[in-house]
Amino acid sequence: MLLRGRRAFTLIELLVVIAIIAILAAVLFPVFARAKDAAQRTRCFSQMRQLAAAVTLYTEDASDTFPMATNYGAPTDSTDRLWTAGVYPYVGDKPIFSCPTSYGEYADLWANRNKMNIGLNGATAYDPQGCVEGQPNPNGCEGFTTVTGPGRIAEPSKTALFADTPAGDLNEKYRGYVFSPYNGPVNNQNPEYSIPLTSDRDLVKELNHLAPSQLKPIYCRHSKTGRDEGFASIIFADLHAKAYSAKSILAMDKIIWRFR
Repeated sequence: MLLRGRRAFTLIELLVVIAIIAILAAVLFPVFARAKDAAQRTRCFSQMRQLAAAVTLYTEDASDTFPMATNYGAPTDSTDRLWTAGVYPYVGDKPIFSCPTSYGEYADLWANRNKMNIGLNGATAYDPQGCVEGQPNPNGCEGFTTVTGPGRIAEPSKTALFADTPAGDLNEKYRGYVFSPYNGPVNNQNPEYSIPLTSDRDLVKELNHLAPSQLKPIYCRHSKTGRDEGFASIIFADLHAKAYSAKSILAMDKIIWRFR
């Protein structure tokens, strides 16, 4: 008795199956990508809130002063130079210091400051040779001759403390450990509302002709489109957190970025 062989798929049938798989992939991959981005964004949000809580504990032990985003009075080979080493004992977990959505890692040395992708507000920076608080400085300001703290902030719920920042190669001018409220467009009516450089594009790459001191932007990396529709997580001095698109940040005057 002869066994009847199984009928093979025709070329057209195989092409139809492949086309269906391709269509399903095209539909599902963006869904999976958005779900992954949302999960990473939530995790990053949570980590930044932990950092803000750690800063609060730090200030209680440091006579009501913030950690200095940069301590220009410390040697470049000292861990006292960056804000991270002072905050670390209150966190105890290095991965908390970097957002998982992009390249980034904990850094406590000046030579590695480019590797961070969560930045502290540069208004907390200290420089014994720097700017005098309350006096105009047309050349920008990277540090003040005095330290500051939460007790000197009039509206903590409106004052930005942490934000997403770009990380990258130090030689390409990345300085992700800090964002600066002093290198964006100036609000002449009320300078404290002057907006930092902000985009969902990598402004360090786009504006690489500028000096590193002028390239400490906020990076709205979450759900970025290249049209400033991406979001950044902003942590405020009262520890509440909120996500803003680059467009909304650039259009508003409701967040205090410069608090001295």
